[in-house]
Amino acid sequence: MKWMVRCAIAAMALWLADGAQAQTAQPERYPVRPVRVIVPFAPGGVADVMGRLLAQKLSERLGEQFYVENHGGAGGNIGTGIAAGTAPDGHTILITSSSFVVNPSLHAKVPYDPVKDFAAVTIAAASPNVLVVHPSVAARTVSELVDVVRAKPHTYNFASAGIGTTPHLSGELFRLSLGLDLVHVPFGGAGPALQSTVAGHTLIAFTGVPGAAAQVQAGALRALGVTSQQRNSALPDVPTMAQAGVAGQEAETLMCVLVPAGTPKPIIARLHREIAAIVALPDVRQKFENLGFDALAGTPEESAARIAQELARWARLIRDANIKAE
Repeated sequence: MKWMVRCAIAAMALWLADGAQAQTAQPERYPVRPVRVIVPFAPGGVADVMGRLLAQKLSERLGEQFYVENHGGAGGNIGTGIAAGTAPDGHTILITSSSFVVNPSLHAKVPYDPVKDFAAVTIAAASPNVLVVHPSVAARTVSELVDVVRAKPHTYNFASAGIGTTPHLSGELFRLSLGLDLVHVPFGGAGPALQSTVAGHTLIAFTGVPGAAAQVQAGALRALGVTSQQRNSALPDVPTMAQAGVAGQEAETLMCVLVPAGTPKPIIARLHREIAAIVALPDVRQKFENLGFDALAGTPEESAARIAQELARWARLIRDANIKAE
């Protein structure tokens, strides 16, 4: 009798294991229940807007609800740590920004390992920063600005949205690579940084494209270059930094879609295919452009390579510039 019970238990365990494997490893059966989309920032930000847009479209295409959970705090570390500890079955997705690749070097300790704890699905979109100056600054090109700063040491500052943000890192990259005497002035967000530059208090700023575009178009600021390989659709007349004569200044805010490490590759491939199709939709591309982002949706392999490159690059810059988190 005991032998029969043991056999029944073993058969049941095997059946459950086979069922679980079928539910997680076969992309045609994914998802089998609602999918949690963790955004490690407060509601209303760019990552939240994009996360909700992708979640809505994924729900429509895959027939299960993809719902957003906001876990803000510590520059994205709290929510990312929560995602790192979830089951690798495709039913938890992390949608985050470049903080994912910056924070491990910026903070003494983070609750996740960006390489060991996550697998890349795709980098859905990217947005460059833009170098802007107050109209009173004589420079009309990046090269002219370099000459202006060098001509008056201990004079110029640059504003950013805060320590460790990609605009801050863009400014530090610009400063270090050209040996400029520029002092960083961090603000509590892009809005206050832009207000300071528009008012003429901080004559130079590195900032995201969305907030700056309207000010540039209104003539309140002069844009000298964008920190991407291609011109940005929101500022088509503004050259890239390389086109403006200063190479090696590429720095973008990435919108990364990640899953816990160990998630079956068929599920990762399915998610990538769906997201690539979503970001190719005209209405989605337009919404991305309105946020200052260009759609990408590279493969998991391409995205993982980009993330590894960004991790190494920003670690080196943070060390060289001696940047410390507040």
